[in-house]
Amino acid sequence: MRKILFLFILFSQCLFSQTLFEKAEKLFKEKKYTEAKGLFETYLKSVPNHQKSIEYLGDIAGSSKMWDVAIEHYKKLKISNPNSANYWFKYGGAMGMKAKSVNKFKAVGMIDDIETAFLKAASLDKKHIETRWALVILYIELPGIIGGSEKKAAKYADELLAISKVDGYLAKGYIDVYYKRYKDAEVNLLKAHQIGKSATTYAKLYDLYLNKLKDKTKALNLKK
Repeated sequence: MRKILFLFILFSQCLFSQTLFEKAEKLFKEKKYTEAKGLFETYLKSVPNHQKSIEYLGDIAGSSKMWDVAIEHYKKLKISNPNSANYWFKYGGAMGMKAKSVNKFKAVGMIDDIETAFLKAASLDKKHIETRWALVILYIELPGIIGGSEKKAAKYADELLAISKVDGYLAKGYIDVYYKRYKDAEVNLLKAHQIGKSATTYAKLYDLYLNKLKDKTKALNLKK
């Protein structure tokens, strides 16, 4: 009888915990982050080191620009899951966002860790699109003296092209726009839009026509 009672209590606790996580996850997807955060933290008390809950808490912290908190959560995940490209990417991304919010001297000291995290993610997953985008942007925005390089950025734009034509052409167009090669950018962004036909490809091409090439006719024709 005691054994049956124990099993019943254990089953009830497991069911309650599972329901709690599902409720928290639902709130997260509804962007009710404050409520979701409390439930995830409660859930972790009964199921310590639950990875998805920790990831969600990192995402919630990131949505509030609490980069140190997000970094701490993602750091736990990438340590316990060293072969997860996604956790390395999120860790590097949180570090990158923090670097943008601190003074330049401190940001420079973070660059190696950010680059290492993204490169690790890229090596772990040959088709991880977000990581390759992050590397393109990182190498373009960094000054050459501290690691910036168009050649390195182009390498990852080429890798994107092999994975996703739309992302590849968008990345190449991004590089061209950065260096004010607007005619080259038009070729790449037009290809991206012809393939993707999405709000993103449209917005990038429209912005190029209207604000970079100053060609209102092309912008209007695209809009039509």
